[in-house]
Amino acid sequence: QVQLVESGGGLVQAGGSLTLSCVASGSIYRIVSMGWYRQAPGKQRELVATKNAGGGTDYAESVKGRFTISRNNAENTVYLQMNNLEPEDTAVYYCNSYAYSDPFQWGEYWGQGTQVTVSS
Repeated sequence: QVQLVESGGGLVQAGGSLTLSCVASGSIYRIVSMGWYRQAPGKQRELVATKNAGGGTDYAESVKGRFTISRNNAENTVYLQMNNLEPEDTAVYYCNSYAYSDPFQWGEYWGQGTQVTVSS
């Protein structure tokens, strides 16, 4: 099993910045991708940004130019630098990973979530 632990959420004013971190631990053979999703009250969980092992990235249109995802593969860590935050970015942010726990078994894993609140 793979465990994901997020940190870095909090309350910030509109226009401010936050950096989220997520560390993967446990039985890790190989991480395929790590990324971030978010879920606002009354809305479905949506992709924010992902980064695969080869370095390819994918961003939601609403965060392009404001958010940057990065990974430290050696430390199994993914970061989300969020700049120019807007009230619409308020949500619980979840770390996500596709990973192999052995050469033949892979799964999708989620963190417990961290709250980001942007005040206007």
